[in-house]
Amino acid sequence: MIELPPVLVYLLGAALIPLFGRGRARKALLVAVAFIGLACSFSLRPQTSWVVPLSGFELTFLHADRLSLIMGYIFSFIGAAAIIYSLDVVKENGEYICGLLYLGSALGAVFAGDFFTLYIFWEIMAFSSLGLIWYSRTERARNAGMRYILFHLFGGCAFLAGIIIHFMNTGNIAISPIEQGIGYLLLLIGVGVNTAFIPLHTWLPDSYPKATIAGAVFMSVYTTKTGVYVLARTFPGAEAFIFGHPFHFVAYIGGLMALYGVIFALMQNDVRKLLSYHIVSQVGYMVAGIGIGTAIGINGGIAHVFNHILYKALLFMCMGAVIYRTGRMNLTELGGLAKRMPVTTITCVIAALSISGVVGFNGYVSKGMVIHAAELSHMHILVLALTLASVGTFLSFLKLTYFTFFRHTENDIARVKEAPLSMLVAMSLTAFLCVAIGVYPKMLYVILPDVGAAMHYDAYTPGHTMGTLQLLAMTAFMFVALKVLIAPHERITYDIDYLYRKAGRGIIWFCEKPLMAFAGAIDGVLKRIADSFVWFSRNPVAASVILLTATGTKLMRPLNYVSKEAEVKRLTIEEPRERLSIGTGVLLVLIFFLVYLIVMLIHGWLAP
Repeated sequence: MIELPPVLVYLLGAALIPLFGRGRARKALLVAVAFIGLACSFSLRPQTSWVVPLSGFELTFLHADRLSLIMGYIFSFIGAAAIIYSLDVVKENGEYICGLLYLGSALGAVFAGDFFTLYIFWEIMAFSSLGLIWYSRTERARNAGMRYILFHLFGGCAFLAGIIIHFMNTGNIAISPIEQGIGYLLLLIGVGVNTAFIPLHTWLPDSYPKATIAGAVFMSVYTTKTGVYVLARTFPGAEAFIFGHPFHFVAYIGGLMALYGVIFALMQNDVRKLLSYHIVSQVGYMVAGIGIGTAIGINGGIAHVFNHILYKALLFMCMGAVIYRTGRMNLTELGGLAKRMPVTTITCVIAALSISGVVGFNGYVSKGMVIHAAELSHMHILVLALTLASVGTFLSFLKLTYFTFFRHTENDIARVKEAPLSMLVAMSLTAFLCVAIGVYPKMLYVILPDVGAAMHYDAYTPGHTMGTLQLLAMTAFMFVALKVLIAPHERITYDIDYLYRKAGRGIIWFCEKPLMAFAGAIDGVLKRIADSFVWFSRNPVAASVILLTATGTKLMRPLNYVSKEAEVKRLTIEEPRERLSIGTGVLLVLIFFLVYLIVMLIHGWLAP
């Protein structure tokens, strides 16, 4: 097969969709695009490149190495699964077009070899994913979409500014680690928005729950993981020196994300908002691994990207199926679905065990690799944060699965059916991989960036395995003991975006009230000054007489010579005491310029 950028397959598919209507022909096209894109990604070999010269630059639309290839494999696989999942759900062509553009631009970004190509696909991702939110066609989705795109416009501007500064400093546009400076900071902020750094994360739990059922599956995969990939390319092992000692601040940002996300996830009632906060938490493990910067750390971070995409997409598929069949998205409204939706229940339990890092599932392999990298680097606080986040994750998914599928409820579920066949096929394939990688992790190790370091890692050492099982057993006991406390409730949870919104309202109030009042006052003063100049220019002599008379009257006021003040004030330029002819006015102007010329000659201002 000809080795071309896989993005071309999806862009062509998006262009062809309107020509195939809405029936079986469209489904056939979508399945063909899914499998051709998958084959195109898997046919690439390391060191493959596709370069386009443009205006003195070389834009690299395809740069294949072990890091970009593993991202291409998982992006194209889960893209195929998401397309199959959506066949019986999505009705409008526009939503498919947005989904294919989103998938294609994410692949374009991971295979980009230079910053400008990366930026092009970075922005296409932002705007195409916006359509997946707005196709919900609700007011909440429209508002969330506006906040989503504002965040990404801010991140995109910071990202572009960092690229430009980096290029001006180095003359190099190839994607590579960045030197510290203002460009370094701006690039980190731009990447941090897409990667959901705290406190730049609020767009994610705000927008993902409002997306369409199929759109949320796509969105759970691409934006944050593309950010993690770019982080691995540009900021591996990033350090700052504090009191002369190196501090792996990116790794600790990851630890903060892991804890922060899981705490907020435990408080959610909306199932997709709970999953969205867990994206923040799980991306924290990836960021931590890349921030550690060692071979095992980067391997762990990328392995967790791979595994997370599988189980997180599966979780969004399962919850999407539940919402599709029941029309309900809050845990307080769900329950007892295990008998009615058995395949959905089984696949969701597999995904929940995977994300929780249970022994025998894929999350256990990659999560353990990241924590092991932190232990080897003696980052004890980071190890503690990631371990506590694991406890919170298991609690969250015990809560999700129990209250969705196993709790006895009086809700009317008699008419609920199992999800459509296309959904079940996509979910079953993804669940199979979650188990297969957990049982035989070497199938993942062989495609990691540093295969040698990966092969030396043993996920199933007795100490690590027993320690994980003990931690999970303790967490399960906590769930049983505290089930009443962590049961879902109808409540509003405020995140950092509450402060953003308050600040935004304050800025709007300041602009509408004090600032507009000040601008009005300035405008009034300037108008009065302009009116005064117009008044004076109509008859300068009469105006001068009036001003002199008024001034003299005010100065004489203490001596009670005020009898004519009112009369002077009533004098207007339209009723002058005397009028000058045009010739007299011209003469006065000439006399002024003559005097000015004499002064200039006396002081030598005209000398060369």
